[in-house]
Amino acid sequence: MSQVLRFEWSALGRPFHAARVRFAPRARDSELHTHADFHEFMGVLTGNGEHLLPTGTTPLVAGDVVLVRPRDRHAIRGSAPDGLEFINVAFPSSAWQGFLNLTRTNPTGSWDAAERPVAFRARDAAVVAEVFESALQRFAGEPEHFDLMRFWIDLLPHISPDELPARASGSSAPDWLARACTAMRAEENLRGGVPRLLELAGVSPAHLSRTLRAAYGTTPTDYVANLRLEQAASLLAATSAPVAEIAARCGFASQSYFTRCFTAAHAISPRAFRHQSQRAFVP
Repeated sequence: MSQVLRFEWSALGRPFHAARVRFAPRARDSELHTHADFHEFMGVLTGNGEHLLPTGTTPLVAGDVVLVRPRDRHAIRGSAPDGLEFINVAFPSSAWQGFLNLTRTNPTGSWDAAERPVAFRARDAAVVAEVFESALQRFAGEPEHFDLMRFWIDLLPHISPDELPARASGSSAPDWLARACTAMRAEENLRGGVPRLLELAGVSPAHLSRTLRAAYGTTPTDYVANLRLEQAASLLAATSAPVAEIAARCGFASQSYFTRCFTAAHAISPRAFRHQSQRAFVP
């Protein structure tokens, strides 16, 4: 049975998480795991290793960039003679989808529709390594959402189009859904919940549910709930606003209901999360 990781367990209120990871040759594999609510880019810096997947094993070498989606069950292994070194940059799936929608990146949705984590080769391995190193340095400070956007903008032009996965039919989000989902990130819309998402989409509840599940693999209720929790985590980490105020700003009916939802999602109370995130040590 694989472990399920949540974004805020590592990010603690930051817009992204970055870490340098090393696996010695023939050392114990990383623990098999999936992601509950985040994507990550893995940039291989040096050495070689293996990406362990339910569908088989794929090699990892310097210059590889891998996009891992929430549903991907995977582990990592270092290989002889030098092992494997890479930098992971993880970010909320909702933020990533918003970026794809706004920039019309991968409009066919083939990256999320691919059977395996999406592997790319860098046009220039040194340039891509610098992009990942810069993200790691920014994470060690006080990163802003713009720093996450900068990472994506700096990285994507250096991914070779020859290595992009084949286009998938019927998997892209229609423009009306992309616009509605992007608009829902505003607090005034978050407070309106699923009814506001329906207003923004301008379609029937059944059509919204069907299309959202096909495009993003979630329900309207879960999509709104995840956005609310993501915004609440950011406010807890970055502001001194009372918990009750944050709950109201993000659309929760009461502080007690917010506390139950937040604790169930992150295995920590909002107050404890704020305490950890505002005192977190980042190496």
